[in-house]
Amino acid sequence: MSVKGKIQDRLSEQAIDQIIVSQANDDAAWERPVRVHRGGLTSLSIPADLAARAAFLAQLHRTTSVEEWLASVIQERVELEEAAFIEVKQTLTTKIV
Repeated sequence: MSVKGKIQDRLSEQAIDQIIVSQANDDAAWERPVRVHRGGLTSLSIPADLAARAAFLAQLHRTTSVEEWLASVIQERVELEEAAFIEVKQTLTTKIV
């Protein structure tokens, strides 16, 4: 267990709250802010007829945009593919062992 973990085990929740409140306005007590940058958007080209069909289905599903609907469909498909891959991998592992 680290020293930090041992100190936290000994302090009550109220004591920790008091320390945080006392240091809240003390800039020296805090680390530098962490900057997070969102990755750029990725474009995807699809045939016009497929885009039209997707737009129709997005409207049926009452999504705010075809991009939102496509993202949800792609996410669902990726999750299904990952689950299938894991299942096949586990099956192959058990057959080998």
